[in-house]
Amino acid sequence: MNEAQQPFRLLIENASKTYGAIKALSDVRFELRAGEVMALLGENGAGKSTIVKIISGLVRPDSGASIAIDGAPADISSNSLSQAAGIAVVQQEYSTVGTMTIAENLVLGQAHAPFWWGKRRLRENAETLLARVGLEDLDPDTAVEELSVAEMQLLEIARVLARDAKIVIFDEPTAALSDAEIARVLDVVKTLAAEGRSVIYVTHRLGEVFEIADRVTVFRNGRSAEPEDIDSLDVDQVIALMIGRQLGHMYPERSAGIGDPVLEVEGLRAPGLRDDVDLTVRRGEIVGLTGQLGSGTQAIMEALAGMQPRLGGEVRLQGRLVDLRNRTRGIEQGIAYCSADRKRNGIFGGISITRNLSSPWLPATARLGVVSTRRESERAHTYAEQFAIDIRRMQSSVGTLSGGNQQKVALGKWLGIEPEVLLVEEPTRGVDVGARAEIYRQLRELSDAGVAIIVSSSDTNEIFGLCDTIATYYKGRQTNLRPWTEWTEPDLVREVMHRKETVGE
Repeated sequence: MNEAQQPFRLLIENASKTYGAIKALSDVRFELRAGEVMALLGENGAGKSTIVKIISGLVRPDSGASIAIDGAPADISSNSLSQAAGIAVVQQEYSTVGTMTIAENLVLGQAHAPFWWGKRRLRENAETLLARVGLEDLDPDTAVEELSVAEMQLLEIARVLARDAKIVIFDEPTAALSDAEIARVLDVVKTLAAEGRSVIYVTHRLGEVFEIADRVTVFRNGRSAEPEDIDSLDVDQVIALMIGRQLGHMYPERSAGIGDPVLEVEGLRAPGLRDDVDLTVRRGEIVGLTGQLGSGTQAIMEALAGMQPRLGGEVRLQGRLVDLRNRTRGIEQGIAYCSADRKRNGIFGGISITRNLSSPWLPATARLGVVSTRRESERAHTYAEQFAIDIRRMQSSVGTLSGGNQQKVALGKWLGIEPEVLLVEEPTRGVDVGARAEIYRQLRELSDAGVAIIVSSSDTNEIFGLCDTIATYYKGRQTNLRPWTEWTEPDLVREVMHRKETVGE
């Protein structure tokens, strides 16, 4: 039987899903062959998250949908039924239990791990799985809450590898990873496909799509296009399919002139740094920090935000010495901080967009201790519009939004404190190509208005395209700092990925 005659590994037809007045999906058709990597693409709100939730059994489609696996009707109307049908998901948001160890998390919900497994067997199982995702240096007895964002993402992938799944969904698996970790993930995807498993790969990073995908299915406005062979497309064609138009310039023009210093960091010492750090951000300038996992960029951002103790050095704003002993003091000094982990440190998933946007400046709307909901709503609408957040959904819980729209809320909420400094980790993690341009534009406008902006990102293309000055880090040390005009993108990638070859341990 040739490929055209074989039943699809997964076939979904006439799938619709409505939430009140919002039509998330309209008569969608989605197909997946055995042993292929299907890229699932689309802007935020296009319907990707909804179809993934249907396949994983978290959401039921409206009546009329049909679902078949290997040619036979399939019931995947719950998460347990989906797993029983051989479907596993590497979630964008982590499903681990922070207070449990790595070894314990790796057997949660796994049928292969009998209740009588002892600590030694758990460790052996964990060591095998961790090695497959490049985390062999981690102690399996480490509590998950002690891991970095990148380590937790790789742990999610290791958990899925423990299952004998025939359909594996990767939902933005590399959004918080550096180039080296991304290479590990892509190798895992290729291996799964070579073993005959089918992979649905959801991402906003088109370079990865062209490296690993066999075909592409694009969603737009809740509808699905016919899948196309990746060999028949180029990047511009994929973007046009996603947004229905040519994108134009992704990154805004850089400032015509760089002004006086706004933020000056001298001799900064903090946990995770092996050398002192000196940085200056001037008016009209965006400084970019980049490096692999454990490079020290996160330590710098958290120390400047007051999230972690500063062991030494001085920080000045507009020439005045600032106190960053804790996060509260940081906010009082006008320092806004957007963490790479928006779920834990960026948003309140269970409350409305309005209340999320107002959370840093809510007291400013109060009179005699009573909040004015009118003033709160008016200001929140203003900031929502700046980040192209749908104002019709202002009372919706942020947890119901797509990852990209959650990121817009995590950024937009800081506009209300009129920050002097904006620290942004992974600014477009989980954000589609259209919305990325909006975020970059807003960051540039804030910089031009005098806000000191530092961006930390593992996406070297983003750092090169957005930032005026670029600093690279390796294992807690700054390895280079120079204007973007003195870099080429290949040089930057080599600096980040191959620093180990040229810097002593």
